[in-house]
Amino acid sequence: MQKDVILQISNKIKEKRKERHITIQELADKAGVTKGFISQIENNRTVPSLTVLLSIIRSLNIDLNAFFDELQGENGEEDKVVVRKKQDYQEFQKENARGFVYQRIMATHVQDRHIDIVLLRLQKNSRRAPVRTDAFEYKYVISGEVEYTIGDKKYMLGPGDSIYFDAREPHNPKNVGEDDALMLVVYFFMEK
Repeated sequence: MQKDVILQISNKIKEKRKERHITIQELADKAGVTKGFISQIENNRTVPSLTVLLSIIRSLNIDLNAFFDELQGENGEEDKVVVRKKQDYQEFQKENARGFVYQRIMATHVQDRHIDIVLLRLQKNSRRAPVRTDAFEYKYVISGEVEYTIGDKKYMLGPGDSIYFDAREPHNPKNVGEDDALMLVVYFFMEK
């Protein structure tokens, strides 16, 4: 799907880096960016500028045309209606975290912003360190009880509650209920 091109790019960078047995640090050094920035790109936590993207592709010793030719595209027409069936949702991992199960519903662009919409299932006893994302995030709790820490403040959220914040601040959800918690998450990425 054409609207998923940013996700295809981040997945392809990770795939090509691993195929070539290049560490994240080695790629970062070659591309002139930080290890953390490469990790954020590969984990869909940031969208690189075109200049940085081209530098990363060149650092992987990949022909630019070949890199982009392999991306799945559609006929170039902008769809006015986009339908995604449940069976087409993609599970993925963003970072090393126990009990965090992400499922991508849709990724698209709106007014030059990349938007990623996912379901996040927080299993009981899920854990991870606080993270930062180069995006604004909106979270809607569908089920369960979640304690959301942003910076040094904690927010208790239950079914029907939502939260919107600048995700460049360290943040971390914690399932505090007896069952899995399910959240709808919308990332509004900022280009770097």
